[in-house]
Amino acid sequence: MHYSEAKEHTPGHLHTLFADPYCAFKNDTDERQLHIRIMLHTLLALPMHHARATLRVIHGWENGGFEPSDLKHKDFPLASLDDFHRVVNEVSPNPQEHEASLSASTPLLSAPLASIFANAEADGIIVSDTLRSTPARWPALKGGLAIYTLFKMYHRLVYGEDDNYRCSQCETPDGLHELHEFHLEEGEFALLVPHSTTAQMTTPTILVMHASQLGPIGQLLKRSLPLFQIT
Repeated sequence: MHYSEAKEHTPGHLHTLFADPYCAFKNDTDERQLHIRIMLHTLLALPMHHARATLRVIHGWENGGFEPSDLKHKDFPLASLDDFHRVVNEVSPNPQEHEASLSASTPLLSAPLASIFANAEADGIIVSDTLRSTPARWPALKGGLAIYTLFKMYHRLVYGEDDNYRCSQCETPDGLHELHEFHLEEGEFALLVPHSTTAQMTTPTILVMHASQLGPIGQLLKRSLPLFQIT
């Protein structure tokens, strides 16, 4: 297993702001709403202000299914709240209409998985059908731990998670990123933030959520509007 590709429950940007980020967003935490606004300002508002943010809307998994080829996504540039609300208006709130309203969506996991399997076979490793169809076995291959970490994040964003917050680190095609997941009563989303300060100057932060969360997260961002009016 290639442990350097990803690590879960790691310190991240929010550990410099909160004594215990894992408790900062719990429903019974004092000043919880303030913590949410500070988090949004730090992780999202600043890169949006500099036009270095992307909204990634995922869809395709439903009824407990998690076939990698079924998970699709569509990315949108995100430089303002108007950009976000434009997407909210474009995407139907009806799950049965996500495919149509998110036309030109592309599979999210199929291509990187195919590359990992092909590279493994080129190295003489037998990639069985069982390995291909069992996500927990992917970390045995080079690049597999990183894609498995992302797979689990997407699965939690679709099907829910008990923890309000979790932070991981993961290698991506754009370098090392921090994966900040939020499973709040206001909605569920993740922020993929470039790990290094240098990378943050050129690589976009990605706001990820299932299509069903666009409305709820739109309301959360609207309530936090003053944070996004940076001069």
